[in-house]
Amino acid sequence: MYVPKLFAVEDVPRLQDFMEEFNFATLVTQRDGELTASHIPFLLDRGAEPYGTLRAHIAIRNPQLKDLQSDARALVIFQGPHTYISPSWYVNPENVPTWNYTVVHAYGVPKIGNKAAMVQFLRDLVGKHEKSLEPPWDFDPNADWVQKLLPEIVAFEIQIEKLEGKFKLNQNRRPEDRAGVIETLSKSDDPLQRAVASLMR
Repeated sequence: MYVPKLFAVEDVPRLQDFMEEFNFATLVTQRDGELTASHIPFLLDRGAEPYGTLRAHIAIRNPQLKDLQSDARALVIFQGPHTYISPSWYVNPENVPTWNYTVVHAYGVPKIGNKAAMVQFLRDLVGKHEKSLEPPWDFDPNADWVQKLLPEIVAFEIQIEKLEGKFKLNQNRRPEDRAGVIETLSKSDDPLQRAVASLMR
C-alpha cells in the first residue's frame, strides 16, 4: 500500500482497535497468477507478537480454500469511514477534489484449523456481535442442526507478519481548510461523513 508518511499510522494498539471495530474485511489471496477475494468477518487475538493473530472461516465450497492451503501469504484489508471531499469546503476552492479514508492492511500466511478451532471461533464471533442485542441469540454448537452445518465451513488463522495503517484525513491541508471540511461533514445526514469528521478532530 502506498502510505505517505503524513498519513501513516504506526501505533499498533490503535491499528488493533481499528481491526476490531471494522472487523468485516476483505481477504485477498493469489494462486497461479490469479487473485481471489472474499468478504468475511474476522476476530483479532492480540496475544501473538508483534501484531496479533486473525481468525476467520470460509465455506468449504469456496475455491479460495485452496489458496489458504498453499502456504502462500495473504492480505486482509480492513476499511473504516471514508468520504468524498469537495474543494468548495476549503478556504480556496481552486483545488482538486479528494477522498478521505481510513484503512488497515494485515499480511500473513493462513493456517487451517480443526473442528475445535471452528467451534471456538463461532462462539467468539457470535458472542462479539450478540452481546449488545436484547435478547442475545444463544449459539449451541451441540445442537443437531449446527452439527450438520459445521462440516460446510473451515476455520483458519493468520498470524500477522506485517501491519500497515493509512488514515488519510486532510493532514496535508492548512488548519482552516481542515476546519471547513470538519464543519461540513459534521452537519451531514450521512453517518459515514460524520464519522470521518470525528476522526479528523
